Amino acid sequence: MSTSELSAPPRRRGALDLVERFGNALPDPVFLFIWLIAILIGVSVFGAQAQWSAVHPVSGDTLVAQSLLSEKNLTSLFVDMPRTLTNFPPLGLVLTVMLGAAIAERTGLFAAAMRASLANAPRAILTPCVVFFGMVANHASDAAYVVFIPLAGLVYASVGRHPIVGIAAAFAGVSGGFSGNIFPGQLDVLLLGITEPAARLIDPTWTMNPLGNWWYIVGMVVLFTPIAWFITDRIIEPRLGAWTPQPGAPVQTELENAALKPEEKRGLAAAGLATLVVIAGFAALALWPGFTPLIDESKPGPEQLTPFYRALVGGFMLVFLAAGWSYGAVAGTVKSHRDIVAMMGEGMKTLAPYLVLAFFAAHFVEMFKWSNLGPILAIHGAENLRQFDMPAPALLVSVVAMSSGLDLFIGSASAKWSVMAPVVVPMLMLLGVSPEMTTAAYRMGDSVTNIITPLMAYFPLILAFAQRWDPRFGIGSLMATMLPYSMAFLAAGLAMTAAWVYFDIPVGPGAPVTYTVPVAAK
Repeated sequence: MSTSELSAPPRRRGALDLVERFGNALPDPVFLFIWLIAILIGVSVFGAQAQWSAVHPVSGDTLVAQSLLSEKNLTSLFVDMPRTLTNFPPLGLVLTVMLGAAIAERTGLFAAAMRASLANAPRAILTPCVVFFGMVANHASDAAYVVFIPLAGLVYASVGRHPIVGIAAAFAGVSGGFSGNIFPGQLDVLLLGITEPAARLIDPTWTMNPLGNWWYIVGMVVLFTPIAWFITDRIIEPRLGAWTPQPGAPVQTELENAALKPEEKRGLAAAGLATLVVIAGFAALALWPGFTPLIDESKPGPEQLTPFYRALVGGFMLVFLAAGWSYGAVAGTVKSHRDIVAMMGEGMKTLAPYLVLAFFAAHFVEMFKWSNLGPILAIHGAENLRQFDMPAPALLVSVVAMSSGLDLFIGSASAKWSVMAPVVVPMLMLLGVSPEMTTAAYRMGDSVTNIITPLMAYFPLILAFAQRWDPRFGIGSLMATMLPYSMAFLAAGLAMTAAWVYFDIPVGPGAPVTYTVPVAAK
């Protein structure tokens, strides 16, 4: 296949071209926050002059809109600028987890684990295996896109199935099921970390629980896997038709290169053992008789587990660190402790764009807090919605729909949630919905439309993977291929969210669907 074939401009198709051009006209997420801060300043000045106010339902205090151009707020803006950044809740959480994740990725642990996941998958259940492991592979972040998706295409080609079918199934799992997983990870820490300051606008004592969406994200895996299986084998594969490998295609050679080497297999075993050791250590700190630093025995009921939940951020880091180091030491990718330090440093370098975004997101969130506009809008919004007497399932369905619509144009999950959370989370708390449930609904919407928007960061990469097998496969072809997955995921996600709320199923350990405003403060 020639370079010119791969670099040929993709075909454009009417409405899809319109979506792409409109999305490309949107500013970078960093400048999106700059514009939002400018708008926020203008609204705060107007709101202060108009004397917008509301009674806080918890404290009973009257909240009045504050101008961000007041002497006090301008002083806070410039004097506290460094503190505003460092106090941004998701920042410390993400940096901590990434110290370990960088090692797990750079030692080759994530890539080896993904290659192992498809090594012996039976042809009859190849599709559900690809979708399932695609969702689990989200813990590997970028590696899920760069390693797992093209590997799925190779595996499908090796068994005589169309390789683009494998790419589509893997893309549906990795990106369409972006928030689905069997264990919480970095994304849970990041998004629930953004939820925390938003929830504290109503309840200053609310703390983030990294396991707060666990049952819900497992539910996404259970729901999406059979749906993607059906769509892949009954809709996408018949549509793409039979595949005939071209003479000299390097499929077999690439598959042989993808096979695990003996040292990699031993490394995976060592990584598994290290993971069990870390888990056992955490269990001991919570269950050892007379010595339970991760349990607050002075608190009643579930509140005793608060230190344990908070410590899980460090736990995730230690698991990635121990597993990655063990794998690297056995597989030969780590020669000394200096390699570990270098890998941590390289991992921090990859976060540079996030740090830039975090600076402006942190100031937007903090300035929103200073203006009092967040709780004022939330309180009045809740009062207006209460008049419509909308049931909780309908409220959460609207969050899913809003999130999925925004996802067509703004790819960053944290950027969207940083904008939405300060209003949506407190508003739904006042209507009896827990911050965890609101976050879960947002995550559902943020996942399902990832795979049909050209503005998603990895969309051009997936297109290049597909064009490797079919140079004529354009952007419209990829969107048309992924559209059935997206629409089915969206319909199922809306139904799942509504049912979850209706049947009042806990969103995670210690994370109910409902929230009750303290009686004494009503």
